[in-house]
Amino acid sequence: MPSFLEIILGIIQALILMALSPLMTGIMRKTKAKTQKRMGASIFQPYYDMVKLMRKDEVVSDQSSWIFRCTPWVNFAAIGTAAFFIPVFLSYSPFGLVGDLLLVIGLFGLARFFTMLAGLDTSSTFGGIGSSREMMVSALLEPALFLAIFVVALTYGGTNLSTLVEGASNSSLLPHPQLIFAAIAMFVVILGETGRLPFGNHATHLELTMMHEAMVLEYSGKSLALIDWSQSIKQVILFSLIVNIFTPWGISSSVSVTSLGLGLVIFFIKISVFAIFVAFLESSIAKWRLFRIPDLITVAIASSLVGLVLYYL
Repeated sequence: MPSFLEIILGIIQALILMALSPLMTGIMRKTKAKTQKRMGASIFQPYYDMVKLMRKDEVVSDQSSWIFRCTPWVNFAAIGTAAFFIPVFLSYSPFGLVGDLLLVIGLFGLARFFTMLAGLDTSSTFGGIGSSREMMVSALLEPALFLAIFVVALTYGGTNLSTLVEGASNSSLLPHPQLIFAAIAMFVVILGETGRLPFGNHATHLELTMMHEAMVLEYSGKSLALIDWSQSIKQVILFSLIVNIFTPWGISSSVSVTSLGLGLVIFFIKISVFAIFVAFLESSIAKWRLFRIPDLITVAIASSLVGLVLYYL
């Protein structure tokens, strides 16, 4: 049974993820602007945008149903709940007894399911296109994701996130070469789950490049702010998983103030470096055609299978 202090720390970890998520989006936008020789907006611009949207009225299509209205709240509730299971600066989460990595993936799936329904619910052509593309990509990504999770779970002895992070912090990648291939697969999956290039392009609303943006094109005001915030939280959760499982250096294993503070600083540095790396990658590649995306996902599946074979060798 977790102590009161551990529960408080678990809540703080979740709140930090939620608070940092727009900042990571801002850092990525700023990095892409710098690589393109532009000044770019402030790294705090996503916060300003959310406040601005919260003050605006909503315009709702008369063709939409309760699904369209409920989707932003379902999204935020599902992804916000997932944040409570993620170890951030501490190697374990007191809420890990309630759910594991599979539950986190299930909560993401619930949010995606309602978002796809909302895209179809407005009778918008763009929403239908975005939902169909999202269904195709998510169906292809799931085998790669679960194979990568399977490799990591076999290596560290379970799917509980606290077990995974504690196991990773007590070992290294060198005795476990299968984790390198699992990390490659997870990286491709993260690009797909967050709609980054080459899967999608967050910086445009052109019909040919829209996927997630097409599904939420009809949203405005507070609902759009919630959806954008939820997407940022999901992105930071996925970034946190890959940096804390595959590069767990500096994560705290005790509840001393010094250790927790150092763990938080190192976590912020790691996730910022990862976000900047993804932004640099996006600046150097173009969006792929929809029918080329399965080729990249095949690489992720093959990488997971190689990792699985290496585990049993």
